[in-house]
Amino acid sequence: MMRFLMLLTALPLMAQNWPQWRGPTADGISTEKNLPLRWSKTENIAWRAPLKGMGTSTPVVWGDHIFLTSQLGDGPFEGRSRDFEGAAAARRTGETEKVRFSVQAFHRVTGKLLWDYTFDGEGVLQPVHIKHNLASPSCVTDGERVYAWFGNGQLVALDFTGKLVWKHHLGREVAPFDVLWGHGSSPTLYKDSLLLLCDHPPGAYLLALDKRTGAQRWRKDRGKEKRSYTTPFVIKLAGHDELILNSSQRVDALDPTTGELLWSAGEPNRVPVPTPVFHNGVLYLNRGYSSSPYLALQPGGGVKWEVKTGGPYVSSLLYYQGILYLANETGIASAVDAADGKTLWKDRFGSVFSSSPVAADGKVYLVNEEGVTFVLEAGRQKKVLAENHLEERILASPAIAQGRIYLRSDSHLLAIGK
Repeated sequence: MMRFLMLLTALPLMAQNWPQWRGPTADGISTEKNLPLRWSKTENIAWRAPLKGMGTSTPVVWGDHIFLTSQLGDGPFEGRSRDFEGAAAARRTGETEKVRFSVQAFHRVTGKLLWDYTFDGEGVLQPVHIKHNLASPSCVTDGERVYAWFGNGQLVALDFTGKLVWKHHLGREVAPFDVLWGHGSSPTLYKDSLLLLCDHPPGAYLLALDKRTGAQRWRKDRGKEKRSYTTPFVIKLAGHDELILNSSQRVDALDPTTGELLWSAGEPNRVPVPTPVFHNGVLYLNRGYSSSPYLALQPGGGVKWEVKTGGPYVSSLLYYQGILYLANETGIASAVDAADGKTLWKDRFGSVFSSSPVAADGKVYLVNEEGVTFVLEAGRQKKVLAENHLEERILASPAIAQGRIYLRSDSHLLAIGK
């Protein structure tokens, strides 16, 4: 009975939490009101907590807990990425000690570190792109436990006191993680299962674990020569749910209870990073890689419209109030009519966008790698309400919860607002 009452108490807070990659509904949208509009490195910062490691994972918020993963020690970098951008080299720490992984919990109100669960990175450590490391996947939480997955396959389930509940090392139990530039997919909770996508060329698979015990429920092998860095995304339809995967060969829709293929669509794309969004029976997604195609799909795979080029490589689309917002790797942001894919406006904002846009209370937030957040008024005309400079490098996507905006830089977790 007590467990039931606790669950009832938590339900009204669900919309105010940010329990996973891209928030409560996994699409970057929050129902929060009266969020901060303006801030700087010295103004309107509730707190700034130092991070002992680096990563590009998003802060995950539940109640008064904020969870974040980091990697300590550089580990190996993939050679072709070293000169991708001169500024990206700043993500090297110069540390040569053994790679370790950290899951930290901070107090949402004060920024105080509540606990730190740190463990050694074991087994094969995949060489990664200079822009990220093995702490790219974001945590996910159900309000009782937090699940953290790292780019070599190590996975831990922790309770809210930081105690280990169960763990796995998929890089040893199934196969070494082997995907160019390193693994990036975050875990997804579906009912009582934790869904984990490993689309790696030597042998791709989708795995479902019992979230309470870590026991395997099923594993669906997906063949060879698939590559994906996206996070599994569940859409809810009348009578059933579908699990959408943005992978290199195509877009797949699977049964989230078995992993069986339901339908597929789209042409091959070499590096699928973004996660889809879904609204009113239509699936919107950009496929990734340079000047990505972006499109609207009907469930079943029918193409409503498609634009062959111009979409973001890394960041996901945002659907908000009938408009799609795109922010790409060349510093260009644009707004697109979701009904037909026609561009409403496009402009160069400077720097590079790696984080995905978020929205709340009629505003859209775009964060570039220089730590500048552009606050836009949602609508068919471009209107910049504020340009906020933190002067810290930011690649991770923002989180919104309980009146504040949370940003993860290379060195800090920051709470924006009073």
